[in-house]
Amino acid sequence: MKLRPLGNRVILQQQEAEEKTQSGIILPDSAKEKPQDAVVIAVGPGKGDDEKCSGMQVKEGDKVIYSQYAGTEVKIDDEEYLIVDQSDIMAIVE
Repeated sequence: MKLRPLGNRVILQQQEAEEKTQSGIILPDSAKEKPQDAVVIAVGPGKGDDEKCSGMQVKEGDKVIYSQYAGTEVKIDDEEYLIVDQSDIMAIVE
């Protein structure tokens, strides 16, 4: 199934949470932090509710950092995705 975001929304695929610290300590699931970096899977057309044109600043394949509690999580075909507004994306990782 293919997702197509509407308006200023972006579909992200989250990166896996770190399972070890830099010193080699293995973290249990309860201690893992929700990752805030992801890869852009799809980008909406860039029009908001009021139909003002606002260009999209991200494109498919970009690695981005987004707000910690942003978006809506969805699961399709055993894959988990996050749908966020473009304004929830804070930076592009180059």
